[in-house]
Amino acid sequence: IEQQSETTFRLVPLAGSVTIDAVDTNTLTLETLRSHISIIPQDPVLFSGTLRTNLDPFHKYSDPELYSVLHEIKMNESIKKSELLHLDTQVTEGGGNFSVGQRQLVCLARAILRDNKILVLDEATANVDPQTDALIQSTIRHRFAHCTVLTVAHRLNTIIDSDRVLVMDAGSVVEFDHPHELLSRQDGLFSRLVQQTGSTKAKELAHIAQENFKNKNRFKNNLDYEEETIDS
Repeated sequence: IEQQSETTFRLVPLAGSVTIDAVDTNTLTLETLRSHISIIPQDPVLFSGTLRTNLDPFHKYSDPELYSVLHEIKMNESIKKSELLHLDTQVTEGGGNFSVGQRQLVCLARAILRDNKILVLDEATANVDPQTDALIQSTIRHRFAHCTVLTVAHRLNTIIDSDRVLVMDAGSVVEFDHPHELLSRQDGLFSRLVQQTGSTKAKELAHIAQENFKNKNRFKNNLDYEEETIDS
């Protein structure tokens, strides 16, 4: 799975090609490719400096824009007034004076500011508390609804409402489809993984997948109808 991210960002040489919107990424400079893809990794990277320089190292955004995104990710909620974060708050090397959840929220804020159309989530919420996990998931679903989101995850609830799930086993692809379609194959690996969560959780996940599948089809049918109306 790590190799998938490395291939997307061209961190390692690869055979074959990766295309984005019919463009072979090998034809792009590394700067162009990587500047158009955002990532929230499992181990977020923060640098010594201020919160401002960690959010905006190239000084592209105004203070109001930076404060707006901090408010959006609720960075200062559940923090004592004396510990509230501001743009000049000092960040130690690696973000050691920030909690794991806060470091992930800084990465999320960066992604929101960049507003790229491709976002990679590499086990982004594996090490955070449930409250921060829920906040990150809801923000991504709202903020990046019209973007391509590639999620590397082991927590089924983080990918159960995805358009497609690619299931890997021992480094090989074994299934690839909408979660609802995968769950209809009772002998499939994805279906077995869901069943292993327990009866109650499995039913909850199946319901989410089914509702998402219905909504996707309803949206597609509406688009098809609108196109037919325009053509006629």
